[in-house]
Amino acid sequence: MSEKTEIQEKKKILEKTVSRHGLILYNDDVNTFDHVINCLMRICSHELIQAEQCAWLVHQKGRCKVKNGSIKELRAMCEALLENGLTAQIE
Repeated sequence: MSEKTEIQEKKKILEKTVSRHGLILYNDDVNTFDHVINCLMRICSHELIQAEQCAWLVHQKGRCKVKNGSIKELRAMCEALLENGLTAQIE
């Protein structure tokens, strides 16, 4: 295996390791669609259409993975969602 190939393989493994966690948002009977959409745009950097789709999936299915990333990155987002009255956790 060449050095370049070995580096590429290590990079792929690292990317999978870093992105293996997901931020899950759960449905509730309290928050409005607008509040959920605004939180997703502000906290998770979603575009409007992405935030709307996630909010709809949460409403219909009870949960939706709204972000992938490292634990460190997702922890801050999860805490912010919780502080805004939403129900979320990292898986």
